[in-house]
Amino acid sequence: MVFRMTFMLLEKITMLEFEEGLKQTRSVIVPFGSVEEHGSHLPLGTDTIHAYELARLVSQKKPVFVAPPLWYGLCRSTSQHPGTLTISQPVLREITIEIVKSLYYQGIRNFILLSGHAGTTHMAAIIDAADNVVKEINDINIAVLSIIDLIKKLDGSLVETPGDSHAGEVETSLMMFLRPDDVKGTSPKEFPSFPAFIITRDKRRFWKNGVWGDPSKASKEKGRDILEKEAELLVELLVKLETDKF
Repeated sequence: MVFRMTFMLLEKITMLEFEEGLKQTRSVIVPFGSVEEHGSHLPLGTDTIHAYELARLVSQKKPVFVAPPLWYGLCRSTSQHPGTLTISQPVLREITIEIVKSLYYQGIRNFILLSGHAGTTHMAAIIDAADNVVKEINDINIAVLSIIDLIKKLDGSLVETPGDSHAGEVETSLMMFLRPDDVKGTSPKEFPSFPAFIITRDKRRFWKNGVWGDPSKASKEKGRDILEKEAELLVELLVKLETDKF
């Protein structure tokens, strides 16, 4: 039986297709996201949608499995905004380890853990989990990165807003391209004003509307171009993972 798979989405393929897919690739992208406020105009699932759709696009450019996304993340700064759900750092760390090990035992050797949510403590949990697995298993390669890491590598002409990172120009553009029916207008330009070094109790006092950037500069065309460039960068990373030992 011959399989020709453009998308190797784990939730859609059969066990025989997975087995055949291992002849094409031993690599996987695991999308991480969150259920988190994204201003008054973007859906709570923005981070997860972004990471998953980006992984799908990469799978069209190069053979790679795409795991179902992990919808829940550690959301600290937005934890008091309506709709945000959060899990603890130990839970996120352990579930990451379990997912990676399970995929490893199924024959996967190269992992990109791609997070649409870029919170510092969230990413620290995923990085710590990956580090733990790499120390334990010799023949495994893991890369951990967030969408913000990719955005920093974009051509400056694609993003006008300096420091844009949450529900602003970039994410609004992407959702206008990926899920236009889910974009409810826009939100005012905003940047958080958290005091340096201080752990705040009332987080909404310092970040009222939950936007970090300028949604007014967003466009569907920017979203298309940003997603394409992100995919190109991920393909480069995937090739590096597959051809070197780290």
